[in-house]
Amino acid sequence: MSKNSARLVLCLTAAFFAAFFEWPVLQILKGGFIGPDGRLSFGTLCALLADPVYRTGLMNSFLLATAATALALLIGLPLAIAGSRFLFPGRGLFASLLLVPMILPPFVGAIGIREILGQYGALNSLVIALGLRPHGWTFDWLASHQFWGVAAVDGLSLYPIIYLNAIAAISNIDPAMEEAAANLGCTGIRRFRRITLPLIKPGLFAGGTIVFIWAFTDLGTPLVFDYARVASVQIYSGLKDIGGNPLPYALVAVTMAASVLFYAVGKGIFGRTDFAVAPKASVAASARRLPPLKGWLCTAAFSAVAFVAILPHLGVILVALSRDWYGSVLPASWTLGNFRMALGHPLTVPAIANSLKFASAATLIDLVLGVAIAYVVVRTRIAGRHVLDFVSMLPLAVPGLVLAFGYLAMAQPGRFFAFINPVENPTVLLIIAYSVRRLPYVVRSAAAGFQQTSETLEEAAQNLGAPPFKAMLKVTLPLISANLIAGALLAFAFAMLEVSDSLVLAAKQAYYPITKAIMELHQLLGDGKYLASALGTWAMVFLGVTIIGAGLLLGKKLGALFRV
Repeated sequence: MSKNSARLVLCLTAAFFAAFFEWPVLQILKGGFIGPDGRLSFGTLCALLADPVYRTGLMNSFLLATAATALALLIGLPLAIAGSRFLFPGRGLFASLLLVPMILPPFVGAIGIREILGQYGALNSLVIALGLRPHGWTFDWLASHQFWGVAAVDGLSLYPIIYLNAIAAISNIDPAMEEAAANLGCTGIRRFRRITLPLIKPGLFAGGTIVFIWAFTDLGTPLVFDYARVASVQIYSGLKDIGGNPLPYALVAVTMAASVLFYAVGKGIFGRTDFAVAPKASVAASARRLPPLKGWLCTAAFSAVAFVAILPHLGVILVALSRDWYGSVLPASWTLGNFRMALGHPLTVPAIANSLKFASAATLIDLVLGVAIAYVVVRTRIAGRHVLDFVSMLPLAVPGLVLAFGYLAMAQPGRFFAFINPVENPTVLLIIAYSVRRLPYVVRSAAAGFQQTSETLEEAAQNLGAPPFKAMLKVTLPLISANLIAGALLAFAFAMLEVSDSLVLAAKQAYYPITKAIMELHQLLGDGKYLASALGTWAMVFLGVTIIGAGLLLGKKLGALFRV
């Protein structure tokens, strides 16, 4: 690629992000901080912060994100250390089972957990069956502990992001460093605290940031738990007043500012790589086989975590397989009819077709932009390439709920982008939203491929008369096809199951994506929850196959796609 072509890519990408990333953010700031007279005003912000309802929502969101991130770290980090350092029975199987929570959006898992922890759910029925409580005893675990229910579901759903980043970071540690520390008497917990933890700190920050921001702005799980005292639900409830009420704008602006602030503070404290001796390991550390007793104890610990982590998924599957599940440990009767009905329901068939259309178009955009951006960042030396790399990663740090609100705001009647107002037809905005949100996956996977492929191959093709673009197209792209396929698979799969953009932008039933259809089905009386669970199970199977395929292609590099 010539310098002129690289500059063209830089300009086109800058224009794309200016229109569909920076402009929506500016519309949010304008709606919250520009008064009717066109002047800067902090009156709306002061009114927002003075309102105890909104203050409580922001505080609850912060506490939820903190609790979910802490839980994800407590689960993901020890599992990553044990899984990478020790050999024990079932190690390979658990390495796959631990990724199961990634195959379902947290809010769909919340549907399953409600059937287990509800007033007449499986847990209460088990307590009665064991004789610990008399027949007819009930306790509503969710109503009594809504906060912890949401935090637990988010933490159990998102810990694989911590796990993947920790595995990738640990694999990059040169074992000679830890061996040197051990030779000097630094062993056990002390060696982990003084040597290992500082070296994997950037990786933990990368995963922890994604988990924190995701949980801080999670919309679907609080909606399923009927937990309205969080900022995300308050924003969602304020969408109906987006045309004339500045408070939702101010709330979104505060949420966005808080997310960026948390990221910046975390980056300053945890994300710096101050260790000049922390290159990629030249020799991989070999896993040590544990004695039989310790090995089986490790297997038991992994089994317990895997069971608890997939409990929401088991709940969804059991609901989908049941005719009726009420007041019993397991469903009283079973059926496969819900799966057939889910695929034949007038709400779900168009939703599946819509999601396929939206996600396919978004993935195509991501492939074109992602390959071009990665090539400019890795292969060229033009000014601004590092800024381009940073900007392409920003969608991971900015909450999806914020971008979705910004798209809705910028397309209001009378504004420049009113011609793509999602109230009439959200197709264009949903495709753009999906592509912006998932572009980092393709950029990172393509950049990894370019870094692993020698540039001399392209130079040889050019010396034989091939133009730079043709050399890249005919020589390099086939060599990095595994990386591109893996990145595209993840972008497509997560776009298919995108939550915030779908719930906010899709207003008409004819344009519902899958996640919006699941939420609407869940709220229907009668068979709604069974059809929603069946559709969620189909989505689980689809995303599971996709992640397994991406994992086979990328291996331990899969965690690098979830880094900011």
